Amino acid sequence: MTDHTDLKNRHIRSYVLRQGRVSVAQQRAIDNLQPRYGIPYVARPLDLVQTFRRTAPVILEIGFGMGDSTATIAQAHPENDYLALEVHTPGVGNLLKLIDAGQLRNIRIMQHDAVEVLRDMIGDDTLDGVHIFFPDPWHKARHNKRRLIQSPFIAQLVRKLKPGGYIHVATDWQDYAEQVLAVLSAEPLLQNTASDYAPRPSYRPLTKFELRGLKLGHGVWDLVFRKKPINSH
Repeated sequence: MTDHTDLKNRHIRSYVLRQGRVSVAQQRAIDNLQPRYGIPYVARPLDLVQTFRRTAPVILEIGFGMGDSTATIAQAHPENDYLALEVHTPGVGNLLKLIDAGQLRNIRIMQHDAVEVLRDMIGDDTLDGVHIFFPDPWHKARHNKRRLIQSPFIAQLVRKLKPGGYIHVATDWQDYAEQVLAVLSAEPLLQNTASDYAPRPSYRPLTKFELRGLKLGHGVWDLVFRKKPINSH
């Protein structure tokens, strides 16, 4: 028999689970460190103060890839806590390795779908910022519907932000940048921090991939929007 509740809760995934090869070192990091720095998905609100064992600004990162930027940012900003989401196992293992190497105490990792984590585990008005760096562009037109940045997702994300909290998206696909700009601009609770695209904030490190692209003349677009204060009209 079909479970209609399950059907109702399904959504278009913004990723495909590829079986990437997990190195021995990554697997060792997962075995040894995930119990300490990993947070299992459970369908109930996450206590962020208890999770990080302190009260500090919390930044959510969606899709951290191999985690190099996440670790660099967390090391440079020990005053913030970073809740980092990624579905691919090699990346999770790599960030755990980086956490261990840098003795970073301000990162926790969730290996789960961001839409479900937001829906079930993150309380409204709890996040100080959201980083979405180089999300999968799904560049074929017929796959555009799989892109993460769509109006319903952003509306859900904005509810989780504190007033004054920010969403920072970076992409190297111009048509995706244009879509993100349109979607974020259309969200009534957000305001752009720039006239359109923002200069790259100093906290976001340049990746090797990005540097290579910039040398070849490829563009990178940063978008930084803030949630309007409560009394803003």
